[in-house]
Amino acid sequence: MKPALLMTTLLAGLAVVGCATQSTPVQTAETVPAETNNRVAVQPVQAGDSYYETAYARVKAREAEKAPQKAKNVILFVGDGMGISTITAGRIYAGQKQGLDGESYQLAFEQMPNVALSKTYSNDAQISDSASTATALVSGVKVNSRTLGLTKDARYSNCASSEGNAVQTIFELAEAQGLATGVVSTARITHATPGSTYTKSANRDWEDDASMGDQAAAGCADIARQLIDWPAGDGFEVVLGGGRRHFLPSDAVDPEYADQTGRRADGANLIDEWTAKSDDHVFVYDQAGFDAIDFKSNTRVLGLFEPSHMQFNLDRTKDSAGEPTLAELTRAAIDRVSMNDDGFVLMIEAGRIDHGHHAGNAKRALEDVYALDEAVKMALSLTDPEETLIIVTADHSHVFTMAGYAARGNPILGKSAYGIGSFAKGGDGLPYTTLGYMNGPGAVCSTSEAGEIVCNRPDITDVDTEADDYQQQALIPMGSETHGGEDVAFFATGPGSELVSGVMEQNEAFQVMAISLGLIE
Repeated sequence: MKPALLMTTLLAGLAVVGCATQSTPVQTAETVPAETNNRVAVQPVQAGDSYYETAYARVKAREAEKAPQKAKNVILFVGDGMGISTITAGRIYAGQKQGLDGESYQLAFEQMPNVALSKTYSNDAQISDSASTATALVSGVKVNSRTLGLTKDARYSNCASSEGNAVQTIFELAEAQGLATGVVSTARITHATPGSTYTKSANRDWEDDASMGDQAAAGCADIARQLIDWPAGDGFEVVLGGGRRHFLPSDAVDPEYADQTGRRADGANLIDEWTAKSDDHVFVYDQAGFDAIDFKSNTRVLGLFEPSHMQFNLDRTKDSAGEPTLAELTRAAIDRVSMNDDGFVLMIEAGRIDHGHHAGNAKRALEDVYALDEAVKMALSLTDPEETLIIVTADHSHVFTMAGYAARGNPILGKSAYGIGSFAKGGDGLPYTTLGYMNGPGAVCSTSEAGEIVCNRPDITDVDTEADDYQQQALIPMGSETHGGEDVAFFATGPGSELVSGVMEQNEAFQVMAISLGLIE
């Protein structure tokens, strides 16, 4: 692609942003021949941002030192909420689930050769949310919490502040150079992490027009609308996840659940708009429809398998109708984007790890870590390690702990025990589980009718703590357990993975991916 045409395409990709009325931010970019795949390296519009400049310099210094090979493709796996304690517990859970020694078991992504820690604070928060952290991963800048695809100069929930503050994501840069792109999530596809790949929104909750209040009248485009109207290149080849309700009008009955309808107030059926784009644009909503798609074709697939989030992996297996596993979605997405000889960029999110933790329900969170690892195995089996950079990381952590002195081989979901039948006990004489939370719905403290805080830890001696719905005990009472602020891990393999090392700023992930692909300079 000629440099002038490339920049026209790049800038056109910013024409549909959080505020539909805003002008396109224009920044002149110098072009430099990429080292591989005939790509033209450019400066994205956010290149002057201080967070971007620092991250770029750090990654370029590592590149000069290690001289890694260039990548043809990139796959970014995001375990939403998968902090270090979740990885450790998930490892033990996965091993024990298979009848193996959990402590010495290795998850597939733990075997990747390059590992780093990632600092997850946002521009305005010590402990951040998924919108700001996902934006950091895909655009190279730290931004304000609860905003998507906008620099730190944008203000939360203020449409007008979107003006001139849009960023270019690695997906938009890839589309401009003819690469294939895709996004997969077990959460709603309009949720924070998958939404970061395409949207520019001053509020992560503007998933449809009805959620925007008076800001809709200010000219903002909601997140679902931005997905359908995404102007980057020729658009996504594959989009798979949940969230049908945000694409359907309020008078449209959901195709699977007769008691549910869409949520759009504007009367638009965005699914119909997707399929009207061309004969190749198709929509699927269940396992049967998914199984009928030939992903090794030119078909462009929008798959929305639930009105809201897809099911937890633990619950998906109980549903006779079923829906695709994350590994199956991964295989389908890789099959589709691999049809492009120029390469691809793909995000795959295990979104419900986060939701299990918010519910204080460790079993569902860890089962979705297991599902993520199965998806990583699938990706490793389908890609050439000489061509594809694969990164596995998290957006943030949770206040999830492993405590006590449990014996080797003790069930990770069980009560802490020194040996068979010898439960460890707290100072109150009662047993406790190895896993727990600092806060959340399982709190042992509550407010009495007199307004006093009363802490009375239940006796769990005869409670099945390995039951699907068991909520681990927590300290501080909250309706939803919160994120944690400690570092998370980066795991990487393939060309460019050597750039993942040490203690990194989270936004350096973008520079690692984009430099490895030869997209930025």
